[in-house]
Amino acid sequence: MRNRFKYILDNLTPARAIFSFYFIAVTVSVLLLRLPGVHQEGVEVPLLDTIFTAVSSVSVTGLTVLNISETYSTFGIFVLMFIFQFGGIGVMSLGTFVWLLIGKKIGLRGRQLIMIDHNQSSLSGLVALMIEILKLILIIEGVGAIILGFLFIDYYATVQEAFFHGLFTSISATTNAGLDLTAASMMPYANDYLIQLVLILLITLGAIGFPVLIELKHYLFNRKQLSLPFRFSLFTKITTITFAGLLALGTIVIILLEFQHSFKGMDWHEAFFYAFFQSATTRSGGLSTIDVNHFTEPTLLVISLLMFIGASPSSVGGGIRTTTFALNLLFLYHFAKGRKDIKIFKREIYEDDVRKALAVTILSFMICFFAIIILSISESLPLLAIVFEVCSAFGTTGLSMGITTELTTFGKWVIMILMFIGRIGLVSFFLLLRGKEPDLHYHYPKERIIIG
Repeated sequence: MRNRFKYILDNLTPARAIFSFYFIAVTVSVLLLRLPGVHQEGVEVPLLDTIFTAVSSVSVTGLTVLNISETYSTFGIFVLMFIFQFGGIGVMSLGTFVWLLIGKKIGLRGRQLIMIDHNQSSLSGLVALMIEILKLILIIEGVGAIILGFLFIDYYATVQEAFFHGLFTSISATTNAGLDLTAASMMPYANDYLIQLVLILLITLGAIGFPVLIELKHYLFNRKQLSLPFRFSLFTKITTITFAGLLALGTIVIILLEFQHSFKGMDWHEAFFYAFFQSATTRSGGLSTIDVNHFTEPTLLVISLLMFIGASPSSVGGGIRTTTFALNLLFLYHFAKGRKDIKIFKREIYEDDVRKALAVTILSFMICFFAIIILSISESLPLLAIVFEVCSAFGTTGLSMGITTELTTFGKWVIMILMFIGRIGLVSFFLLLRGKEPDLHYHYPKERIIIG
């Protein structure tokens, strides 16, 4: 049986193997969430809702049809936290760690799977990268849990309860899982700016991309040991600038759009933190300090766009990713200038990466567009709420206008597929569709096409 499984795995393309691993992860999660003692006493959860919760947890989205604290026992909540780790860090990262823990070496096939799972372009240093990612995430979650535990003492009856909520919230924020134990997301802490700043930092650390965190760690702690001056990679520069730009732009636009509406009568700091937190959580966080139904339609459309863009590559988030969005903007700028090559920070970007960014954006738009059309036919719900839900699922964000529980069985499956695609990533999805078709080593005569 083991040899049979190995034979099947070896004959799959890396992208299809990744798809299979995440499908297995969802299946295992469903089984874990059906274990005795996972639910509160007397609570019965339909199989479909368990599958939905498992997909949402593995894809670290946060859309849910259940009240987590009323449905799951303490044991069940720990099971959910374990699933968040699988989904957030990635199946291959945790698999690599377990493989090394039992003394097994990671072969070429394993390295190929890691490369696809984390959108890397080289096979070198991947195992060390996975170990470093795991260490960083666990440290971030641990520190976040301790800080939030102390901050939550004023909100809960016992210290144990405060730290339990702190642990869950830290893992949920860092992995961008977006689930909560309050049944009201982070609204109970809407006036506690310190808690909000900690949560924004945790969401950002999870969504900005593991390579960025590793480079920052080397800059802070290891640069003095290097023989050459430390230099941040082009990926880190573009990712950080785009991430910060989207965060700032989202905050400003939400304030401007809501200043005379949902923020009317608020002090400036209240309006700022509502907008700031909401902009940060659209990167894939899914937690919220305000009911999004209070926002006007233009604001909801802006938030939908921000969720569609999503987090950075090789992070816990989904969407088209920040670098894809940045490359699209750079392409448009250079095309308008009449330049064929894209140059930035004294570096030139590969033409293949630009084509890949455009392809990912087009395919993502098509997937979301068709999902919106299908759901508008199958569901008796407002169109804007459907657009918002689709972008949230695809970006693995988890924000909702409250329609998740109202979806039909068919509608829930559509959302689950979107969450799954958002988690494995559009590059992996492209490779999944491509298969093993060989390169064609010939060309036909070229001919011009009229454009525009």
